[in-house]
Amino acid sequence: MAKQTRQRILDAALTMFNAQGEPNVTTNHIADELEISPGNLYYHFRNKDDIIEQLFARYEERMDGALAAPQGRLPGLEDIWLQLHLVFECIWDYRFLYRDLVEILSRNRRLRLRFARILKRADEQAHTVMRGLSQAGVMRASSDELAATATNVLVIATFWLNYASARGDKDEHAAIRDGIVQVMMLMAPFLRDAERVHLNSLTRAYLD
Repeated sequence: MAKQTRQRILDAALTMFNAQGEPNVTTNHIADELEISPGNLYYHFRNKDDIIEQLFARYEERMDGALAAPQGRLPGLEDIWLQLHLVFECIWDYRFLYRDLVEILSRNRRLRLRFARILKRADEQAHTVMRGLSQAGVMRASSDELAATATNVLVIATFWLNYASARGDKDEHAAIRDGIVQVMMLMAPFLRDAERVHLNSLTRAYLD
C-alpha cells in the first residue's frame, strides 16, 4: 500500500508539473489532488525537491535506454530515426524538466550534475553515431563537419519541444514528428545519393 501511494504521488506530481509548470505546484497541491493529507505525502517524500529527484531518476533511466547504441554493428538511418523517437518521447513525458530547467537546476546541485551527465552521454552518443554513419558509408563528411552536425543534433533534440511550445504548437505528436524530421534533415547534405533518396522516402512516409 505504501509503495502504491508513493507511486501515485510521483505520477500525480509529474502530471501536474507538466501541465502547470513545476514552480507553480506545491506539495500541498499534490496532496489535494490525491486527496491525502500533507503529512501522508511527507511520510514518503521529504519535500518537493525529493519528489523531483525521484522523477529525475525515472527520467534518467529511460533516457539511458533511449541513448543505447546498436550492438555489434554500425548504425543506419532507421536506427537514428528510432533513437530520436525514444529520446523525443522521453523529453515529452518529462517536459517540465526542460521547460523549468534553469530554475530546477539552479537550486539543486545534485540534479545539475546528473543532468550534465545525461547531456555528456547524449553528446558522446551523437558523435559516435555520426562517426558510425561515416564509417558505414552513409555519410560523406570531414571530422569537423561530423562533430558540428553531432552537436547541432543534440541541441535541436534537447530544446525542440521548448521551441515548439514557444511558437504555440498544441499537437504533441506533430511537434515530435517535426522535431525528428528537423534533426534528420541536418544530416541530409552529407548523405550519399542513395541514402539521401532513402531519407526522403522515409520522411514522406512519416509525414503522410
